[in-house]
Amino acid sequence: MPFNGTEGSAIDITTAADYTANYRLEYPGSVQAIFMGKDILNAILAQEGCMGIRVYFGKAAAGSSDFELVFVGADANENDMINNGGIVADDGKKCPPECGSMNSLNS
Repeated sequence: MPFNGTEGSAIDITTAADYTANYRLEYPGSVQAIFMGKDILNAILAQEGCMGIRVYFGKAAAGSSDFELVFVGADANENDMINNGGIVADDGKKCPPECGSMNSLNS
């Protein structure tokens, strides 16, 4: 079914905290989160025909425990917008070390 921009929904903080706690238990000491600034996210979303952002999980090197997130726009036909100069983003700020204050999502 084609994307229309309404995909996804809000979840409650208890569910979100459970998800992140489960991840921390399975991958202790690993990157917990990656922050991407609004400028790059807005640039992806502003591309003509962009219905939202797809996030790929990756690693900087095979066998590495250093997780990466790759952000790319997706169009209504569910295609990544990588042709004709489409914006692909990485290099967000990792938590740890840049986690902000302790809360139910990160501790």
